[in-house]
Amino acid sequence: MHRNPRLLLRAAASLLRPSSSSAAAAPTPALPPLLRRPPLFFPEGCPHRRAFSTADFGKDVDEVNRKFAEAREEIEAAMDSKETVYFDEEAACARDAAGEALAAFESLLARLPPPDADSLRRSMGLKMEQLKAELKQLDE
Repeated sequence: MHRNPRLLLRAAASLLRPSSSSAAAAPTPALPPLLRRPPLFFPEGCPHRRAFSTADFGKDVDEVNRKFAEAREEIEAAMDSKETVYFDEEAACARDAAGEALAAFESLLARLPPPDADSLRRSMGLKMEQLKAELKQLDE
């Protein structure tokens, strides 16, 4: 690491700023196609457009993630209390929390349009399968 990172950042920023004397003297060369920046937005037909937009359903996705985390914590607590008198109560709490997380995920999938639902299933489906598998381990 450099001794003075601010100084290094200022020097790099000054290289990016056009100076008033050199801007008038020489035109800036055109960048090759690979170095040009992509557009900030993608048109509708563009294949690079992100399939799932969390802007519309961001709160719902966050809620599913929160419930998933809570369910994992409950399952972990139940696994820790295995072979104790508290196991049945902990396991019931874990089953309820996992059920809520899975129900919230399925509910969100049902409300989304098919392309967005497929994208969400690809991004979060493995987590939900993991939750089901951990719940099965709890029953063994």
